[in-house]
Amino acid sequence: MVAGALSTVSEGHRETVQAALAACFGATPIGGIVPISVGASAGAILQIEAGGRRYLLRVEGPRSPLRYPHQYVALRMAAEQGLAPKVHYVDETAGVAVTDFIETQPLHAYPGGMPALVKAMGELLRRLHATPVVPSFVPYPEIVARLFAHVRRTGLFAPGVLDPHLERLERLRAAYTWDPAHSVSCHNDCLPANILFDGERLWLIDWESAYPNDPLVDVAIQLDNLARSPELASVLMRAWLGRTPDDAIQHRLEQARALNRLYYAGVLLSASATRPRAAPDDSLAVAEGEPMTGHRRGKLYLRGFLTGEAVPAMA
Repeated sequence: MVAGALSTVSEGHRETVQAALAACFGATPIGGIVPISVGASAGAILQIEAGGRRYLLRVEGPRSPLRYPHQYVALRMAAEQGLAPKVHYVDETAGVAVTDFIETQPLHAYPGGMPALVKAMGELLRRLHATPVVPSFVPYPEIVARLFAHVRRTGLFAPGVLDPHLERLERLRAAYTWDPAHSVSCHNDCLPANILFDGERLWLIDWESAYPNDPLVDVAIQLDNLARSPELASVLMRAWLGRTPDDAIQHRLEQARALNRLYYAGVLLSASATRPRAAPDDSLAVAEGEPMTGHRRGKLYLRGFLTGEAVPAMA
């Protein structure tokens, strides 16, 4: 039934998917292939039914210079540690992975509500940061700087609009206290879209950015997305750290949070730059009631990086 099932797969991915199915499942009958949308990454994401079970097959999107080259090492490590769904097949050259399919429930259905969800997420990050360290990559502040430099070259903003951001980034990089030698395995993109709840526990997916880093980057992502109140932030920090953070950790957390905001501003605005715009923006102002597009969210993240004010959670 593979030939018929493949009709749901785009022509650009069909040959790659067929080869992965043959290598992973052999003669096991394929009951169906359903394109789905999971996580935050580009590429083909398919639900596969084989041998009475369901699996997830991912074909990664276009590779960029900032894509972690050892992403499948990180994926296998995470699966072995019980942080990510079980891995059944990987073809690094073709950029294909087959994992267990997780039947999900909404995060807001987590028993105990947001405090319990945030606590579970802090504990999950604590486990992740204690795992064997995966191969190193470009230091995180350098990744942020490269992405921001790209945004400045896109012409999205009029000359001078982003100068204060560049100045703050340079000051921040000079003051940042993290020693890369102490980096741990991090996810670096643990947005709500990449957190799955199966009714009993949480899983992390989308490990394309899971290089060694300051663990406070993962924590910072939670503060802007799940643990958005002071009370929830306290729950998160205690679950992750095991105690109340001291002044040194709080100071470095502020730095990591600012860097992370500029990183996501870069991601959002790089995508916005691929679409036609009438003219460059001459400010970061947003109109009241304006739809929350990626471009608007990117501007708000730029503003939050500069001022420290709250930013909207990532969709």
